Amino acid sequence: MTLRTLDSLGDLKGRSVVVRCDLNVPLDGSVITDDGRIRASLATLRRLSEAGARVIAISHLGRPKGAPEDRFSLAPVAERLSELLDAPVAFATDTVGDSARAVVSSLRDGDVALLENLRFNPEETSKDESVREGFAAQLAAFGDAFVSDGFGVVHRKQASVYELAKALPSAAGLLIATELDVLERLTERPQKPYTVVLGGSKVSDKLGVIGHLLPKVDTLLIGGGMMYTFLAAQGYGVGASLLEEDQIETVRGYLAEAERLGVEIVIPVDAVVASKFGADAEHVVRPADKLEDTPWGASGLGLDIGPATAERFASAIASSSTVFWNGPMGVFEIEAFAEGTRAVAEALTQVDGLSVVGGGDSAAAVRALGFDDSQFGHISTGGGASLEFLEGKSLPGLEVLGWQ
Repeated sequence: MTLRTLDSLGDLKGRSVVVRCDLNVPLDGSVITDDGRIRASLATLRRLSEAGARVIAISHLGRPKGAPEDRFSLAPVAERLSELLDAPVAFATDTVGDSARAVVSSLRDGDVALLENLRFNPEETSKDESVREGFAAQLAAFGDAFVSDGFGVVHRKQASVYELAKALPSAAGLLIATELDVLERLTERPQKPYTVVLGGSKVSDKLGVIGHLLPKVDTLLIGGGMMYTFLAAQGYGVGASLLEEDQIETVRGYLAEAERLGVEIVIPVDAVVASKFGADAEHVVRPADKLEDTPWGASGLGLDIGPATAERFASAIASSSTVFWNGPMGVFEIEAFAEGTRAVAEALTQVDGLSVVGGGDSAAAVRALGFDDSQFGHISTGGGASLEFLEGKSLPGLEVLGWQ
């Protein structure tokens, strides 16, 4: 079976369509600090609205404990969505209650509404399938069709992702179709040379990706907190830097496998070592084999790749035709430790081919550092979903839409 697309739903004029978006944006109080996921949802919402559908958008935000919490309300998202669509967006103050029913019943052809946070309802994430089915049935009562467009949640078997897609005629939205096209290019038909850049805190989070992609790539660049486990696997001291000792042997196995396959794994040759974790920390640059040769000795913390590594990474990226990047190179939120991440992002903007920023912290980093989405080939909206796809795992939210 192939992925069901919007065209499979036929004429939508006058029909109510429930759309599962991923509007899980970061908030500072009630202020949205990065509206990237909202903007990513616009194409599908506009397409449905212009087709004359009555659009009911649903999403989660944050991790509430199955009950309403003001700090996780989607009200600021509804306001921003209205601005971006340049049209009123009705907001329901609950998900399947009186407010939702009133808002949905008042919609006219082409109107868009947003219901309150799905996760204010414990049934959304229940481990009990029958409980999720009951909640999905309540959501399904609002619509004639369902469009799944929250790529960031397709790896979750949750009521609004999985059971709802079975309760109504369903199809994937434009965002999911785009994400899948990019991911297929990365896994099935990458243009060579192909470089993957992995960062973030833990090696254990990326082992599946490394194992699945190693036979497909030409170069693998390792940065972020996970680099210290790779350095330890080479016998280097890493001070108090993040280290997963239980993964050292696994890493050595991947290094040997890469050598067998002719894949170059590039491990940092220097790092920025700090006296402590914080914006006011003292810091120095040290070669990879001398990370403990600082005023802080074995208590020093590696918090970014060093300049020589950043230059080497940038060169490898710029000479590639396909690049996938997931995970910052350092603690980019602190300016002193942001240079490695900035260098990688800048290099991706120079790629003559496909450059993909793999969602999550990587997407947050490029925006926080002042880059524009248009400077990259694609910025994924699904960090965890992208990684699981690249690991070769099955994603229930896609399979229920016909994807195999």
